[in-house]
Amino acid sequence: MSFSQSPLREDAFAPLAQALSPVAARSSMLRPDSKVAVVHDWFPAFRGGERVVAEICKAVPSSEVFTLFDFLADSYKERYFPGIPFHPSRLNNLPMVRSYYRSLFFLCPIAVEQIDVTNYDVVISSSAAFARGVLTRPDQPHLCYVHSPIRYAWDEQFSYLEQGRLGFGPTGLLYRYFLHHLRTWDTRTAHGPDMMLANSNYVRARIRRIYGKDAKVVFPPVAIESLPLVEKKDDYYVAASFMAPYKRADLVIKAFTEMPTRRLLVVGDGQQARQLRAIAGPNITFTGYLPRDKYEQTIAQARAMVFAGCEDFGIALAEAQACGTPLIAFNRGGACDIVRNLGESDRATGVLFKHQTVQSVKDAVEHFELHTGMIRPEACHQNASRFSADRFRREFLQALNQTMHMNQAAVGTGIMQVANIR
Repeated sequence: MSFSQSPLREDAFAPLAQALSPVAARSSMLRPDSKVAVVHDWFPAFRGGERVVAEICKAVPSSEVFTLFDFLADSYKERYFPGIPFHPSRLNNLPMVRSYYRSLFFLCPIAVEQIDVTNYDVVISSSAAFARGVLTRPDQPHLCYVHSPIRYAWDEQFSYLEQGRLGFGPTGLLYRYFLHHLRTWDTRTAHGPDMMLANSNYVRARIRRIYGKDAKVVFPPVAIESLPLVEKKDDYYVAASFMAPYKRADLVIKAFTEMPTRRLLVVGDGQQARQLRAIAGPNITFTGYLPRDKYEQTIAQARAMVFAGCEDFGIALAEAQACGTPLIAFNRGGACDIVRNLGESDRATGVLFKHQTVQSVKDAVEHFELHTGMIRPEACHQNASRFSADRFRREFLQALNQTMHMNQAAVGTGIMQVANIR
């Protein structure tokens, strides 16, 4: 497609100063009839990343969704993506692919490059792995919302390989070879988007370290308006997450197994579910996935939510706060943006512990119980107001508008440079 064919390029030949003027920066460039492609890694279920995509589609109603794998139930699409077309990749057609799609990570880079979005006016990628690598035209604005650089390819590679028992045998060496090439591809594709948004200050730091680029922090949306504030708590603790290695639910379960007088409810399921059930004591109950209303009730009535992983942001943590539930969390990652640590704030909302060990979890729980009166449910609920969905849509649309102006200015500058050479 030539520059003149793109409906967003009407002012591409305008001077750079005009494109970046204060008036232009405030005006919206996204027209009601603009075609917008939203590219998301995959839809295994409706969790935090998928909730972000739903809010993006709500903010940009003219969008269509592209993804590598689509396993999302129709009921979720009808509720959260009404009228939004979904376009899965060819990998989605493989037989029984739902049971092994994560093992196809070495095919995902080339698969995402086969997703054709070149006829769309704007591209938005929602990426924790591959979506950012979609191929775009130079004059096609591309805004990337980064949930995380690929965890298992970068600094968390060693943790994933260790927990997967992949040493330096044939299988382990093959995985390391694939991950080496994945890092090369991931670094190259970092130059594709016009702008990157990070979902936390921790992810912003990882983007700077890995890609050498700066990103603006836009916290994910949390449905705080619909979450119940419960001030009278039950006597149990709760751990709620997808059961993947980096979530470190094993530390929480081992800690509570060694504290048999304290009850723990483990909400969720995933690849580690069987292994985690095997190490749990009788004081620990696994609920599996819960319907939304039951999930909200469970976290709202909990004495505290306990999380030992390094989460990029942690929507479940913010949801717990909205319900007035304190947090006991590892002092790294998105938890640092969410929790107001006991002893560091006069409106504390939780306890942060420094080490990913069973003993640190136990010490943090005991510290919380000694000072539980200093953490009030109302303060937790008020703290969560910083993560509202309305705030997310407003900040996201501001960033999208800025991305479109940046792209237009860059293309216009390039054209003027070519004209000067001639």
